[in-house]
Amino acid sequence: MKSRLYVGGTVLAGLINFVALAEAPQLPALPQAKTVEQTDDFFGTQVADPYRWMEQVDAPEVRAFIDAHNLRVREFVDGAEREAIKSRLTELYNYPRQSPPARRGELAFYSTNTGLQNQSVNWVTETIGQPGRVLLDANKLSEDGTVSLSGADYTVDGTLMTYQLAQSGSDHSEIRVKDVLTGQDLPDVIPPARQGVSDWLPDKSGFYYGRFPTGGGDMQTEVAYGYQLFLHKLGTSTSDDTLVYERPDDKELSFGISVTEDGKYELLYLSRGTSRNNRLYVREHGAAEWLKLVDEEVASYRVIENEGSTLYVLTTDGAPRKRLIAIDVSAPAKENWKELIGQTDDTLDSVTLVGDRFVAVYTKDAKNELKLFKLDGAFDKQVELPTVGAVGGISGRKRDSDFYYTFTSFTYPSTSFRYDLKSGESEVYFAPKVAFDPEEFEATQIFATSKDGTKVPLFVTHKKGIKLDGSNPTILYGYGGFTVGQSPGFSATRIAWLEQGGVFALACLRGGDEYGEAWHTAGMLEKKQNVFDDFHACAEALAAKGYASSSRVAIQGGSNGGLLVAACVTQRPELYGAVVCQVPVIDMLRYHTLGIGRFWIPEYGNAQASSDQFAFLYAYSPLHNIKPGAKYPPILITTGEGDNRVVPAHSFKFAAALAANASPENLLLMRVEPKAGHGGGKPVSKILDEVADVYSFLLKTVGK
Repeated sequence: MKSRLYVGGTVLAGLINFVALAEAPQLPALPQAKTVEQTDDFFGTQVADPYRWMEQVDAPEVRAFIDAHNLRVREFVDGAEREAIKSRLTELYNYPRQSPPARRGELAFYSTNTGLQNQSVNWVTETIGQPGRVLLDANKLSEDGTVSLSGADYTVDGTLMTYQLAQSGSDHSEIRVKDVLTGQDLPDVIPPARQGVSDWLPDKSGFYYGRFPTGGGDMQTEVAYGYQLFLHKLGTSTSDDTLVYERPDDKELSFGISVTEDGKYELLYLSRGTSRNNRLYVREHGAAEWLKLVDEEVASYRVIENEGSTLYVLTTDGAPRKRLIAIDVSAPAKENWKELIGQTDDTLDSVTLVGDRFVAVYTKDAKNELKLFKLDGAFDKQVELPTVGAVGGISGRKRDSDFYYTFTSFTYPSTSFRYDLKSGESEVYFAPKVAFDPEEFEATQIFATSKDGTKVPLFVTHKKGIKLDGSNPTILYGYGGFTVGQSPGFSATRIAWLEQGGVFALACLRGGDEYGEAWHTAGMLEKKQNVFDDFHACAEALAAKGYASSSRVAIQGGSNGGLLVAACVTQRPELYGAVVCQVPVIDMLRYHTLGIGRFWIPEYGNAQASSDQFAFLYAYSPLHNIKPGAKYPPILITTGEGDNRVVPAHSFKFAAALAANASPENLLLMRVEPKAGHGGGKPVSKILDEVADVYSFLLKTVGK
């Protein structure tokens, strides 16, 4: 197998064998963590937890454990080859990016990045297509780029904005207020917490925001119950904020308020954890009481717009692949609901009302389609897309005669288009130029057959003309949970892997929403094993098609995807050549007790709640299924010290247990990034460093 490595945009002299990259250096000894006597009783089953002490992530012994592992990573990945990879990654990533404009009143807002800026820059303009002026440059808020903008909300006329700042990738943010017209910040500041803005009042005198109670200690023990909604009036102290809504009778519920664009109605959404099912209440602005349109959590309901007293609602009620209905607030009984766009064989992802058309994005076999419907629900037309790919960023309002959207695919960088409803034509609004030739690559969709016969979509991207002899180093990526579907998308850093002769395969597993809610529920709770079986089947399909033998397949996933790859390698280690396990959920018996883990109970279950849930969680929990003396492929675990979504203790305990139980010749690395969290807001510099480390690891394992 041959490889091309780049330095500063030029090809290194000659072709370098992957074998040359495979010579592993002498590494410092694998850290062995101490154990403690800790046993828990789960319905009569005694389960040891010898690394419980690692849940105190600030303990000095944990710090020493981190430092020792980071040293091993550097010894393994560093060198001339890694620097060549980093150089090419930097060249590829150094291209201008721009979001489609979002209009508010007579203003429009968008973000840009010149290429290697650590954070994107936010702009405001009075004329779309003209630069306007910088509204917020997060790069100026910290020297190392670790302060990021985690959210922004504008008044209907765009003259005021709230914006949220997060430190070092934290999910906690500080809320500030800016006068858009002057560019000056107002004195109003909501102190950092796990919180978010719901919406502005129609008269711009204040805004709703929600948060969990502050306090509760470190990331392991923060308070994740008792969410509260507040109203902050501009120019007043946060101590005077009005408590708008709470549910002390059901502390697991969370809430969010949105206000219709015409200011007529306030909508209250009530949900539990990460479940997409929600309750929906409505009231006229200024009223005290809520009308409970839906007061049970059996489906999802999202109001996309209103026309007078009629609410247009996208829902899974009676339609696991979603439908659009109309609810008249003056006659809210369910028998009066009217279906506008019915369920089809494809999944209805989103609907936006622009002018006199509903703009609908559908998913068909994990690929997007863009369709227009009239206000009575009658089909109008399908918008032609450049190729097979994904649509996003629909930006338009009821008052507009056009809208903007983005399109992307594996070798098609994210491009913004403007669609004119009057002419029925799309035109490119912004197209980035990336330093690669897309004609050198091709993408194909195949289907794997899972253990129970289910067909699982799998996209495969590679250089044209590769030999299907099983020798191609391949990354198999998956997620499989929380209705997060996978679809074709561009990654500049991935091009560097493809240029080396590598293959990238994207698995569309159950647990996502590629085929609607039924596809999701088939991969959650007691059916979670289906997700792992789907991933195993994808690896087998790659081998059967000749892309890569097992020794060449590296599996990669993050967060719930980290759980995926960890569970798969502990179940069938012989099926994989390497593992990149990023910010993973690992301890499935205690995850709900760590940080905000209890949010995920609707998806995973609770081992302490019932013997049945304990049984299926214990059966696949990666921490509890490491086999003593087993031969595992090379494993790289990555996490961030400040991850307060999936706390890094999961990674620490996994690394410790693997080191203590696996075969001595196994290669195990753990990379812990300082001043970083779960991934959101990560500076470009840190992104490039991590990807360079991952590719260096892979080239020395499956690339040899």
